[in-house]
Amino acid sequence: MIQLFKVELIVMFLFMNLWFGLAIWKKKNDIADIVWGLGFIVTVVCALLVSHSSGERAVLVSALVFVWGSRLSIRILLRNIKKAEDPRYQQWRQEWGESFLLRTYLQIFMLQGLLILIISVPVLHIIRADNIPLQLLDYLGAAIWGCGFFFEIVGDYQLDRFKNNPVNKGRIMKYGLWRYSRHPNYFGEVLLWWGIFLMSLHLENGYLTVVGPATITFLILKVSGIPLAEKRSLHKEEFQKYMKSTSVFVPMPPKKEN
Repeated sequence: MIQLFKVELIVMFLFMNLWFGLAIWKKKNDIADIVWGLGFIVTVVCALLVSHSSGERAVLVSALVFVWGSRLSIRILLRNIKKAEDPRYQQWRQEWGESFLLRTYLQIFMLQGLLILIISVPVLHIIRADNIPLQLLDYLGAAIWGCGFFFEIVGDYQLDRFKNNPVNKGRIMKYGLWRYSRHPNYFGEVLLWWGIFLMSLHLENGYLTVVGPATITFLILKVSGIPLAEKRSLHKEEFQKYMKSTSVFVPMPPKKEN
């Protein structure tokens, strides 16, 4: 595993440097959002080539990551391709001043590459493991992954459809899955990574790979997911009411307004 991780570090370093160069050339640091899903695909392909793995579990998990990463990157590409740079990155350009290039390189691209590898630990562990027949935990993990993927794609679809309607400009999305969770797409993303973790549990030292889903859960709940998404709407009265009635993460029946 250590040897594989070393190779992955080198590949990810080169991969992120390539996209950093393109982002600087195009003056669009939100390219990093597109690269997020692609990075996981590159990690899986590298692991398959290095480990020469063709077991059922390795193929299944690789396919799940490929489907998830491809959909996510294509969605963000189509959303951002004709738009100006995301306001978050524009703000960082102003705040970082003379240290903009260095902080872009380290805090956006290099950090993202490292996080991709950490979150991918269960996948890497599965790919390099001996070819053990699929077991109950694998089917359960795949089912949980499927449930998470459903929440993510349906949540994203509903959100995109809502935002693309000019009538909804400035309003808060609180319909469909968003009636039961303020972030059903984020809930789905976290859930699918826990599903992959389950598939690694019965492998030797599989429990140690919990670092992967734990990392993505922490990032979404406390760092770059929900906190940043909600920060832009906290001043809106409609959103404040929405917060009081709707679960922040895990889908639950909405509370009745007093």
